Amino acid sequence: MFTGRIARFDAPNQPFTLTDATLDEVRPGEILIKVIRTNICGSDLHAWHGAFNTKGLGGQLPTVLGHEMVGKIAALGDGVSADSDSRPLQEGTRVVFPYFFSCHRCHYCLRGQRTACEQLSMAMLGNAEQPPHFVGGYGDYFLLPAGATLYQVPDSVPDELASGANCALSQVMYGLERANQTFGETVVVQGAGALGLYAVAVAKARGARTVIAIDGVAERLELATAFGADHVIDLTDVTEAKDRAKRVRSWTSGRGADVVVEVVGIPAAIDEGLKMLAMHGRYVEIGNINIGRTFDFDPSRFVFGNKTMIGVSLYEPDVLSRALAFLEEWQHKIPLSRLGAATYPLDQINDAFAAAESKRDVRASIVM
Repeated sequence: MFTGRIARFDAPNQPFTLTDATLDEVRPGEILIKVIRTNICGSDLHAWHGAFNTKGLGGQLPTVLGHEMVGKIAALGDGVSADSDSRPLQEGTRVVFPYFFSCHRCHYCLRGQRTACEQLSMAMLGNAEQPPHFVGGYGDYFLLPAGATLYQVPDSVPDELASGANCALSQVMYGLERANQTFGETVVVQGAGALGLYAVAVAKARGARTVIAIDGVAERLELATAFGADHVIDLTDVTEAKDRAKRVRSWTSGRGADVVVEVVGIPAAIDEGLKMLAMHGRYVEIGNINIGRTFDFDPSRFVFGNKTMIGVSLYEPDVLSRALAFLEEWQHKIPLSRLGAATYPLDQINDAFAAAESKRDVRASIVM
């Protein structure tokens, strides 16, 4: 029997309620995680406000938000002895894992498209009032279902870096992989929050000649430069979209960017980003997850420019293994540790969300 706290999410725009929950047993194939640290991701903020409709994805209320986490093995169900890279597991092993779980049997899973699983489930969607209760990252425990993908965290990678691997980092890695971004190309990143900063760093690691970051927060732009951006555009300085597009073209011999990555979450940013693309450019759309929001654009720009838009939701689970390898190699080359500087205990989760909402913290984390 395991007893721990959860920060229950009852309704949008309402404070979290800290309560105790009990798990009677860990069944065969399941893995109970003792959560160490869970970040506040942009989608957590959207869900908190009700803009990211968890109920529309099959979720229930009350639930437990939080998905960008790192933890240690608290208990292994029968039949589990190794991670997805065949490394042995035991109680106390530090691990990360995708926060979504595919069935491995449906039409899409069998085609290798597990992000489209017809039986997909994920953290933040379970009912916190029903067993196993520990259905999100903002709690002392999280229960992994049978068949879940997970990886050991290298000893050299600290918790504050590992906690972002299973969402922000893996997501942008997957997006840039799907865009086939490669050596000598120019990449524009719209937004320099955690996703954007990771996108800057990963694009550079993949051989981008020039990376341009766009944001309106001075600290984020300074961080983007530290993460490898060759140029930055301050929205408070260059206030017109047409002038921002001109800046991009001035830095790309008039051609525009080979790849543009959108991680702002504002529909209007898409039209602006498309205008920054070069001929045969690829637009990677990650940030707009709120259903029903629209924007106007001229589709002929796609046709005559032979351009491509790539929608990226989740990632193939094996990307997470590469994300850990990236952290292990690059943690001393770029200031990755600055992404996890602001920490709050679980009983201060409401203060943490307020800080994240106001952008007072580039990244806020809940530590157990």
